Amino acid sequence: MHTLLKSALAAALMVAPLALAQPHYGDNPAALAVIDQLVEEEGFDRDALVAIMSDAERQESIINAMNRPAEKTKAWHEYRKIFLNDQRIRDGQQFYRDNREALKRAEAETGVPAEIIVAIIGVETLYGKIRGSYRVIDALSTLAFDYPRRSEFFTSELKHYLILTRDQGMDPLTPVGSYAGAMGYGQFMPSSYRNYAIDFDGDGKADIWENKTDAIGSVANYFVEHGWQPGEKVVLSAEPPAEVPEEMLSRGRKLKPRYTLSEFAAAGFEFKPQNDDKAMAIAIEFEQPASLEYWLGLENFYVITRYNHSAMYAMAVYQLSMAIGSGMRE
Repeated sequence: MHTLLKSALAAALMVAPLALAQPHYGDNPAALAVIDQLVEEEGFDRDALVAIMSDAERQESIINAMNRPAEKTKAWHEYRKIFLNDQRIRDGQQFYRDNREALKRAEAETGVPAEIIVAIIGVETLYGKIRGSYRVIDALSTLAFDYPRRSEFFTSELKHYLILTRDQGMDPLTPVGSYAGAMGYGQFMPSSYRNYAIDFDGDGKADIWENKTDAIGSVANYFVEHGWQPGEKVVLSAEPPAEVPEEMLSRGRKLKPRYTLSEFAAAGFEFKPQNDDKAMAIAIEFEQPASLEYWLGLENFYVITRYNHSAMYAMAVYQLSMAIGSGMRE
């Protein structure tokens, strides 16, 4: 009996390191299906893809992070403090000064205000200082194959990533990004990189990893492609009626403006008048420590939410942009 116990313990110790090791995806059926598709449709070398997926590692911390995003765990007044602070504003103004020429050209060519571009980069990566520490291949593989709720989306992003790195002559095992696989100064997902990143400095390559000029132009282009309206407002501060019509409020991902300003006025909302009372908006409520505050999000507010489908995110970008832009205009 004693001998059997010792043998069992020895076997357990031999197995333990294997159990603790990070699983790879070289023989994962879903990963093999992706490989088959890329070989057939995009002309990839099968052995090269198998080697890549055999190196990709499942990261439990990525799944944990996906399950607790700040937009869903914090009230507005807590979330706002993360992005609206003196350091981030000062750093944003310095980024503006350092890149004024590219920013002004982007604004002139696209109509997207320079301070909005800076604020996006500031919220996403602290102006390039924090661009993520996860290997992109690990993030996308983990979420594609071990996060069923959004497997379809991340499987598509993994395919885009492998095509992107091949086309750019990059080693797919090297780049790092966020836990969701977002990359570079503006934290573009691979599909966004392929669809919206542009060569803004004319060197023949769209590089949002290290090229600030390309990153600035690419953020502006993203906004243009999602319907930014030059010269139009983003939000209006509003005083709500005694009973706020529930159907007029943004809830979750329902962020698309769907009522006219004249309809909001008729419902009892008070706000500074716009020239166009037919402009579309959505009512948004934000939680302060002891009360709720209300805003009307216009079409440009909705465009910001195409970057991150969160009203709090869009408001943080907008308010940071206003703080950065103060005193920066020539």
